[in-house]
Amino acid sequence: MTDEIVVIPGDGIGQEVIPAAREVLAAVGDFEFIEAPAGDHVLESEGEALPQETFDLAASADATLFGAAGETAADVVIPLRRAVDSFVNVRPAKAYPGVDALRPETDLVFLRENTEGVYGGHEHRLTNDLSTLTRVITNSASRRLARFACDYVEEGEWDGFTVAHKANVMRETDGRFKSAVESVAEKRGVATDDALMDALAMHLCLHPEEYGVVVCPNLAGDMLSDLAAGLVGGLGLLPSANLGPERGLFEPVHGSAPDIAGQGVANPSATVLSAAMLLDSLGYEDESEAVHAAVEAVLADGPRTPDLGGDASTDEVTDAIVSRLD
Repeated sequence: MTDEIVVIPGDGIGQEVIPAAREVLAAVGDFEFIEAPAGDHVLESEGEALPQETFDLAASADATLFGAAGETAADVVIPLRRAVDSFVNVRPAKAYPGVDALRPETDLVFLRENTEGVYGGHEHRLTNDLSTLTRVITNSASRRLARFACDYVEEGEWDGFTVAHKANVMRETDGRFKSAVESVAEKRGVATDDALMDALAMHLCLHPEEYGVVVCPNLAGDMLSDLAAGLVGGLGLLPSANLGPERGLFEPVHGSAPDIAGQGVANPSATVLSAAMLLDSLGYEDESEAVHAAVEAVLADGPRTPDLGGDASTDEVTDAIVSRLD
């Protein structure tokens, strides 16, 4: 049976990089693509940024490929992650040959808890002077992430993983997260170390080679992976996978980039690498490896988009990747 992939370009450069990734997917497999609307422009035209039909498609398709949302990101991305019941956000950050990276030795993977923390949506305006945000951490979500992390490092032959936290200050919430994750890892026989997230940010800049897989609460995973993007050449190189028990939502880490939207110069690499993660999740391991290899070859040899010091267009880079797959 043909796998069904929902594609949601969204806003800004999402309209340019999603067609690029779709072209790459079509070059390696026979998929049924269903395009669905979401984002700022949909809010303007339909009165809601994420139509129910788009949510339902993501909730039932084999996989979803998403570009970016602008001002409506919180109204689009977080519900889409819930649509696929995503509990972990996998964000690799790797330096590639040929790319002018600040730290070319960087090869990291962030496993970010994807359901709670400060992104749980529990915000309240109590008075004209006071607003609150409730941070939620549960044993169940933390242990679920830990089980995934143990499987991930065992399958990838990593030595173990680092737990990022701020339990010295957020004793109850991050203390619970750290304790729950470490207890699962101990029972599984998986080695762990831990690091205060602020100190880890500094150490990643100085010695990224000392780290491999980093397990994070929601906000910390978001921030630390963006920091890592600066080590490897920018957000145009970071893919991600929001994984649930049966399906996933795959998206580049970069946003809608309104400053370059419509110019045809957006770097499609992060979205194409997200498509490679999509392929792997559906069991197309050889095709996923082929796409990874094609992207790496183009990053090494060119052509390159302006963010990487080149002058190529999105279409030219996409064509070069597809040609490597022939």
